[in-house]
Amino acid sequence: MSDHNSKFIDIVSLEGAKIEIQKIGSDPKSIEIMAPKAISKVIKVENVLLQDAIIIKQDMLSIGGEVAIPKDAFELKEKRADILVMGTIKQLHDLVEKLNRHYPRIKNIARELSVLLNDIC
Repeated sequence: MSDHNSKFIDIVSLEGAKIEIQKIGSDPKSIEIMAPKAISKVIKVENVLLQDAIIIKQDMLSIGGEVAIPKDAFELKEKRADILVMGTIKQLHDLVEKLNRHYPRIKNIARELSVLLNDIC
């Protein structure tokens, strides 16, 4: 028997995260900081040039997220592929900021990700 009743809870929106954080009595000033860290999302980005996929992966790894790319991406056998970008809402926002520092093609991907993130916030 468990003393602490540990369990998974499903949090699928920022509003839901804020509610759960508030329910346990966290400092109200910290709710806006913690809520984006409570939700993980996976974004499929299609038809990405492999050299861009590698840059996106490196940027996301540097902030604690992950990007799934094809196993032979570093060989650049194919020109384009689909990728999966995985992270918390905060990491995804941080990734958009990092990608906006690159050349226009990657900035375009950053804009697309930003639109998706704005839809869930």
